[in-house]
Amino acid sequence: MPRVVRQLGIATAICAVLGSSPARIQAQSVDQTFKSSVDLVTIQASVRDRRGRPVAGLTPRDFEVRDNGELRPVISVRADDRSSLSLAVLVDMSGSMSFGPKVEMARHAFDTLLAQLRTGDDELGVFTFDSSLHQRHAFGTDLSSFAHALDDLEPYGTTSLFDATAEVARKLAGRSATRKALVLITDGIDTSSQLSASEVSAVASAIDVPVFVVAAVPATDERTMMEATARSPQPHFPDLRDLAEWTGGRFIFASTFQETTTAAGSLVNELRQQYVLAIEAAGSREWRRLDVRVKQRAATSVRARSGYFGG
Repeated sequence: MPRVVRQLGIATAICAVLGSSPARIQAQSVDQTFKSSVDLVTIQASVRDRRGRPVAGLTPRDFEVRDNGELRPVISVRADDRSSLSLAVLVDMSGSMSFGPKVEMARHAFDTLLAQLRTGDDELGVFTFDSSLHQRHAFGTDLSSFAHALDDLEPYGTTSLFDATAEVARKLAGRSATRKALVLITDGIDTSSQLSASEVSAVASAIDVPVFVVAAVPATDERTMMEATARSPQPHFPDLRDLAEWTGGRFIFASTFQETTTAAGSLVNELRQQYVLAIEAAGSREWRRLDVRVKQRAATSVRARSGYFGG
């Protein structure tokens, strides 16, 4: 799907969530829901070269940011791998996770993420979901207290994956860390959400919360699900890929315990190496499309949020 068409889909979806058209969103609703569209818009951006390696040393002059197609000056760029992270881990504990080693792979991914964080500095919150969202551990920086956060869980019930993701993204938006992210560990099957992937993408991208999706499923299940996805009128994995892309995150299949370890570790490393850009927010009260690029480096790729609310 062309990028512009997908961006318009996000704008339409977020307006559906808020019950208004793009041009008629009221300032009070925007402030209460997103708390980000004020004077400055921050943009977490991952920049990689053609080999997938992080590109270091970029300055405001190296970036090109277009806001609804209009070139906007980059006011500041921050790149500091010592700055704190605020991470929300959302784990699928619906009935479909009871088959095979999925739960153990999810716990393994969580343990790997926990080991990468810095106690007393980084902040973590842990949530699970089935038909509804459950907070397993409130946000905190004492990482030793999270060691057994997923020990007593048993998969059960239907899967409200997209609803849970949107709710956690909103919770994460209010945290104070420079870099924030939501890590969703799931087998990729949604059965009962009220929201669609595009609506959740709109919520998360508007508040600058990248969603990293770890599809922790055995290799045999991965092949089966991808074949089913090709036949299904509701292709869940492509939806999850769009969710990750539109929010500036990433989608990763982890079909073995080793791949799960590698995936979880790479996510924290990527977050620490992200640039945080700032531009002036537009005054018009509407959904604004963002396009972030690096000048004169054709081989680089940039992942960043797809838009924000002005006003």
